[in-house]
Amino acid sequence: MRGAESTQEQLFSLVGLEQRIPSDHPIRAFKALVEPILRELSPAFDALYADSGRPSIPPEQLLRALLLQVLYTVRSERQLMEQLDFNLLFRWFVGLSVDAPIWHPTVFTKNRDRLLDGDIAGAFMAGVLRAADCRRLLSHEHFTVDGTQLEAWASQKSFRRKDQPVPRGDDDEDPGNPTVNFHGEKRSNATHGSTTDPDARLTRKGKGKEAKLGYQASVAMDNRHGLVVGTVVDPADGGLIEVNQGLTLMAAIEAEQPGRHGRRTMGGDKGYAKPAFIEGARGLGFTPHVAQEDHDRVKVLDRRTTRHPGYTVSQVRRKRVEEGFGWAKTIGGLRKLRHRGRETVDWIFTFTMAVYNLVRIRTLIRVGVCPA
Repeated sequence: MRGAESTQEQLFSLVGLEQRIPSDHPIRAFKALVEPILRELSPAFDALYADSGRPSIPPEQLLRALLLQVLYTVRSERQLMEQLDFNLLFRWFVGLSVDAPIWHPTVFTKNRDRLLDGDIAGAFMAGVLRAADCRRLLSHEHFTVDGTQLEAWASQKSFRRKDQPVPRGDDDEDPGNPTVNFHGEKRSNATHGSTTDPDARLTRKGKGKEAKLGYQASVAMDNRHGLVVGTVVDPADGGLIEVNQGLTLMAAIEAEQPGRHGRRTMGGDKGYAKPAFIEGARGLGFTPHVAQEDHDRVKVLDRRTTRHPGYTVSQVRRKRVEEGFGWAKTIGGLRKLRHRGRETVDWIFTFTMAVYNLVRIRTLIRVGVCPA
């Protein structure tokens, strides 16, 4: 028998938000992991807000909303507010009741920018790593470093000579989007700069690749379960920027646990097979396990390092770092940045990699590698 369609609006509902979310939904595992971290961050939140004045968006709800934006690949704050308005799962996770009003996108963005001052993304990452360490998911000894390029939110038209005024175009053109013909012009970061994002730099991934405005981002990964333990973002100035970022990450690991017994290992691809990286790594107490081409005439590592089984293991495990980059760009929304400025991009990148760690931890709990 065909059912009759009922269009009458129901005035009341006796089913609460908690009952609407399935007990086995993956988002419940994320909330169980996130809540203890947010409670640890409460003193840091208190330091960012005044004791008087008009109440703002609770920082806990703000971070939960940002986490959903990364997990569900929501491309903008405006679309995130739209999802919060009608998506009951989003409301439950953030901590909003069914009838609670939704924030204006501009208000949400302004409150998010306040979290930059307290380095909340770094503190959130540290909380995630403590949760992983409590479950014995970190080795603290064997790491991998690698870098990736993040495409800036700026067009090639914005990359103009620093000593020339901004072209306005002809009278019959759109003054806000004038025609700019830069073909055949020699352009470099020394003579040109982006008017949209001054911190972005013209860079390319390799020979024969197109040049784009972007940033250079690097991570340090723990080899045991592929968790990111450190991040850094800088303008893509070329040269040894990737090597310098790798040394910065190693120095941060050493500062976190100084004087640890035994030498740590740091794996890397052939881009790190440079004397500056090798000498710097050894000076920080790390044994470099970088890849080398068989046809290289001069090798930066000899048999004293490469003959050990640990070197082979590092070369196998180091490839896992690409999984984090791939997830951040396809799911986390970092294939093309939506924010400008090095500090903001660094904050977003760190927070996204912290969410990636949560995904990894939830998976490891589900397969029984560690306790919940």
